[in-house]
Amino acid sequence: MDERNNIDKEREIAEEKLVGDAFQRLLNDYLSTRHRKKVDIITKAFNFAKQAHKGVRRLSGEPYIMHPIAVAQIACSEMGLGSTSISAALLHDVVEDTDYTVEDIENIFGPKIAQIVDGLTKISGGIFGDQASAQAENFKKLLLTMSDDIRVILIKICDRLHNMRTLDSQPANKQYKIAGETLYIYAPLANRLGLNKIKTELENLSFKFEHPEEYKSIESKLADTKASLDSLFDDFTGPIKQALDRMGLEYEIKARVKSPYSIWNKMQNKHVSFDQVYDILAVRIIFKPKKREEEVNECFNIYVAISQIYKSHPDRLRDWVNHPKANGYQALHVTLMSKQGRWIEVQIRSERMDEVAEQGFAAHWKYKEGDEITEDEGELNNWLRTIKEILDDPQPDAMDFLDAIKLNLFASEIFVFTPKGEIKTMPAGCTALDFAFQIHTFLGSHCIGAKVNHKLVPLSHKLQSGDQVEILTSNSQHVQPSWINFASTAKAKAKIQAILRREAREIQKQGEEILSEFLSKHSLEINSSVIDKLCEFHEVQKPDELFKAIGKKNIILSDKDIDEINGKRKQNSAVTWRKFVPFLGKEKKKGNENKKPNYFIVKEGFNRKKPIYITDDNINQFIFPDCCHPIPGDDALGFIDGKNRIEIHKRSCPVAAKLKSGYGNRILDAKWDMHKKLLFDAVIEIKGIDRIGMLNEVTQVISDELNVNIHRVTLSCEEGIFDGTLELRIHDRDDVRTIMGKLKKVEGLQEIKQIL
Repeated sequence: MDERNNIDKEREIAEEKLVGDAFQRLLNDYLSTRHRKKVDIITKAFNFAKQAHKGVRRLSGEPYIMHPIAVAQIACSEMGLGSTSISAALLHDVVEDTDYTVEDIENIFGPKIAQIVDGLTKISGGIFGDQASAQAENFKKLLLTMSDDIRVILIKICDRLHNMRTLDSQPANKQYKIAGETLYIYAPLANRLGLNKIKTELENLSFKFEHPEEYKSIESKLADTKASLDSLFDDFTGPIKQALDRMGLEYEIKARVKSPYSIWNKMQNKHVSFDQVYDILAVRIIFKPKKREEEVNECFNIYVAISQIYKSHPDRLRDWVNHPKANGYQALHVTLMSKQGRWIEVQIRSERMDEVAEQGFAAHWKYKEGDEITEDEGELNNWLRTIKEILDDPQPDAMDFLDAIKLNLFASEIFVFTPKGEIKTMPAGCTALDFAFQIHTFLGSHCIGAKVNHKLVPLSHKLQSGDQVEILTSNSQHVQPSWINFASTAKAKAKIQAILRREAREIQKQGEEILSEFLSKHSLEINSSVIDKLCEFHEVQKPDELFKAIGKKNIILSDKDIDEINGKRKQNSAVTWRKFVPFLGKEKKKGNENKKPNYFIVKEGFNRKKPIYITDDNINQFIFPDCCHPIPGDDALGFIDGKNRIEIHKRSCPVAAKLKSGYGNRILDAKWDMHKKLLFDAVIEIKGIDRIGMLNEVTQVISDELNVNIHRVTLSCEEGIFDGTLELRIHDRDDVRTIMGKLKKVEGLQEIKQIL
């Protein structure tokens, strides 16, 4: 017993030291900043949080207080925030995880810290209803509080970064949910706030947990190419250094190697291999201006000097110096042709611009006059105004809301001029209609067209940076449902939807009255059972859609509806089978055409932490939607749909990305346990220089060597260049990789990519 007590005592002393050292490091880092020194409030917050979380441990086994200290450390060292933010970071979980209330925090630490802690406390009860993820609701609360104090979202990003750094201790389904949310919401948010370093780390950590094998593969390939990249960097920058030395500049030249996530993203989007990603290396010139007011001119002087050494790409000069991005990013980007025949991007920045690019808008504070600085939330007023506009007209659905945030806040910007020459910042890809709504709702809702650079264009015309836009209106014009298809900004979409919703409510009401009248004639009344049967019969998802379709006369009620309600419908309609069907041998399973799938239904008490296994025998019990066509070997996940069935998606699927963020509590870890009994569809695209016998060689590689079934080959040839698609029946992702590897060895084949 004494021995056990001694071990416990030793562990307690070791943990006390661990916690004390971590807090001391935080204090030391804070004291080395230019912030007004308020050590007392930070120490008070630490002691309060330590006491509140006493005896509680994280999943990793360490004392819980280590998490708030780590979050405060990120806020201090990696974001440059001051005492208010550090104190709030130390206290951010107290209200949620202990018996203390926001009122207690306010009484002890004052209203400002209490308001931030309240914004960081997860909510209970639903804004979006039971089916939606709490994550979407909490994110909405975050934004509501953030529109009063930007520090709420900054500390939330610190919290998310530490959770991602310690995600190993979570079960796989939780890892996918948290990584998915991070990639969908928090990484773009960090980017929009100018936190480039944090954004890159969040993306890489998400990628590492969602696609561990691809992450390791790219890491190892980057390690293999390090020597050649170092050599390319040295050869390229040698003449540049000589030129900058002659100019008498104080500077530093850094290599910027593309992150594993960015490389993988490019490989996916462009359908290229690692070897075909040519912009892995970029060069950064960071200089100390002789005078602060001359830094813009010095950027261009450096550009002129280096473009005399290397030829610059005519279409790839990006002037973010005179036109900073909305997140404050400033730099001059130029792409030069190296002596090795590779295009290399060079980013030219002053020291101040570099700090703002890496640390975000908090870095602006460092360049203010005077010895001491205070936190200043006024840097992002325009951005907060945009959030307020979205929140003024809240979307009824969790995913619509998250999409609206992504649309408006995370898009890259273009600059557009009004007829009077005023400059407006708009998201890239916006239309004349978006511009009209941006100026005024009345202008948008009565818009009939626009003049762009004095030429008449339709509402759907996409604007380019530098366009001058005049909106044309008519009082007889009204909002059209089709507008939603080409409106791209959150403001325009929200206003159009609000107007259409108002009109739809009227139609819905009429539909409900028509249905009620129809049912009463047959001695029936509206209830959830009747509505569910009619929704399924008419293949609509929600009761609202049913009422609307009846109101619009798209659904005409008849005796068939009564038969359906009374369960008398004849079972003669063929069930639509999924687009990709597992094949047994080379024949489709007989009888599947009209057989209704027997889907697995998730019952109460189902263990969501354990992985589900997809086998040759149970594959037909899962739903495979058309969005991503997962096949054995793909990184996959399960999603419990509204009817408690399980959908299987690739983890990289854009639909799955939304599901992870909006409905994360319904995500499952899915693993394949297939034994090459079934065949699946895959499509490979090939391109190359035509020659006699080419097709024969390609088909031989596939059929003879690999014993894979070719379903269809489509080839076209023009002026000696051919391209085509190979539709194959394969067992798993390994088959696809093997086939593509063999095809690469066929003489004349230049491009090989999988498109399905």
